Amino acid sequence: MAKYIWQQNDWPRFRWESAELIGPLAQCRKKQGKLIARTESLGLEMSRKAQADAMTREAVTTAEIEGVKLDTDTVRSSVARRLGLPDAGLPKTSRAIEGLVDILFDVAEKHNDTLDAERLFGWHAALFPTGYSGLKKIMTAQWRTSETPMRILSGPIGKEKVHFIAPDGADVATEMQNFFTWWRTSHGTMDGMIRAGVAHLYFVTIHPFEDGNGRLARALTDMAMAQDDQSSLRCYSLSAQIRNDRQAYYDALEAAQKGTCDITNWLLWFLECFSRAIDISEHAIEKSGQVTQFWLRFKDAPFNQRQKKMLQKLLEADPDGFEGGLSNKKYRGMTKTSQATAARDLTELVNLGALKKVGGGRNVRYEIVV
Repeated sequence: MAKYIWQQNDWPRFRWESAELIGPLAQCRKKQGKLIARTESLGLEMSRKAQADAMTREAVTTAEIEGVKLDTDTVRSSVARRLGLPDAGLPKTSRAIEGLVDILFDVAEKHNDTLDAERLFGWHAALFPTGYSGLKKIMTAQWRTSETPMRILSGPIGKEKVHFIAPDGADVATEMQNFFTWWRTSHGTMDGMIRAGVAHLYFVTIHPFEDGNGRLARALTDMAMAQDDQSSLRCYSLSAQIRNDRQAYYDALEAAQKGTCDITNWLLWFLECFSRAIDISEHAIEKSGQVTQFWLRFKDAPFNQRQKKMLQKLLEADPDGFEGGLSNKKYRGMTKTSQATAARDLTELVNLGALKKVGGGRNVRYEIVV
């Protein structure tokens, strides 16, 4: 009996129940239209800022899903430079970060260019500029060809659980030629959002490289969405939402890859994930606007460097701010200053209207005024 989707007799002729997808798809389209309209109304500077925030989140979270930790400020530096935004004070970037950001910009700005092996090989080489994944030497910029099965495992050594086995290495080149044909012929003949979901599952199931398949699958998903709305302006991050619900992502993939070519359930999950990604973007754009308005309001305020650093951290925090609120102790920890200086700085910020005091005595906390 066939165990995996690629072993089915009708692979890769995917199918789905359109009636089950109509409602979720319509909801996604409504949110997508609202987000596009809102982004277009921001003006050039704000829309670029929103794009920078989204692409920074995309780079950081798509790597984090695979267990790779990137420094957010370093990624932001690379993104800002490409968008012509100020990057003074941000750290220098590494080759690996530059490579990942290169891919995201290539996906966004050249979404209508031909997708072929050469282009994917370039992306793969950019992901692994040293030819290593961690401490392991890998084949870069070429399809995997090993006769050893490519397995997706979890669990301790000796007690691993096999979640998925990919197609044989000898079949990858043919599988990818079929994928490129599908990518070309499906463009314009299939709903773009559905096509993005199919592309993600199709590519990650072939698993054509020794490493980096998940990151490249998510890049292809973004490319399909850019083709769908014919825009290089990306103001949402699907990877950020996948990271937030990583286990559900893996579960949905495993269920689809162990199923038939009826991928209705996978597409339902994908549309739900996309819907939540847009919700996150809406919040991020609103927050970005609040940050911009805050600094405009206090453009002439005599903040010192300690105060500016702390205010920026508060503005970048979640809606509820720091856990337990900002206290004198936390201010000292962030700014490396004395208790007396921290008290003076905080009092000045309250008097200027940038912070408000909550509680009293030992329980006094400070909240930013946005």
